[in-house]
Amino acid sequence: FIDDYLAYLLARASHLVSAEFHARVEARGVPVAYWRVLATLSDGDGLTMGELTRIVLFKQPTLSKIIDRMEGEVLIERRASAEDRRKVRVYIAAAGRALVADLLAEAKRHEADILTGYGPEEQALLKKVLRHLIGHCGAREEAQRQAKAGG
Repeated sequence: FIDDYLAYLLARASHLVSAEFHARVEARGVPVAYWRVLATLSDGDGLTMGELTRIVLFKQPTLSKIIDRMEGEVLIERRASAEDRRKVRVYIAAAGRALVADLLAEAKRHEADILTGYGPEEQALLKKVLRHLIGHCGAREEAQRQAKAGG
């Protein structure tokens, strides 16, 4: 069953791909949770806590504690949203950017190593299919969330 069950195959692949790199992150003294937040924020536009929760795959209370610690270490900063002053956006700070810069490059090297043996077309197809699956399942999750909130 599990050799042909999508959820298991995705979970097992994720675990195998992530475990080796996470060990490298921790060896540098960076908590994996920090890595996930900093890598996510590295593009620079800032995210709301809800957006960040969805991307880094932490529950809201757990992420709030992580963000509090990271803010105390001046790795990230919170700012009121320009669109809605009631909302707060989280941004990577200079210290966070410095901490994650080498790890981003190392992550890309790790990815290239993992994908050795796959041609450029296969790599692009794998990522395209995964992004499509994530979008499809994310839309279903959002519809369920809205139905639950409205009903």
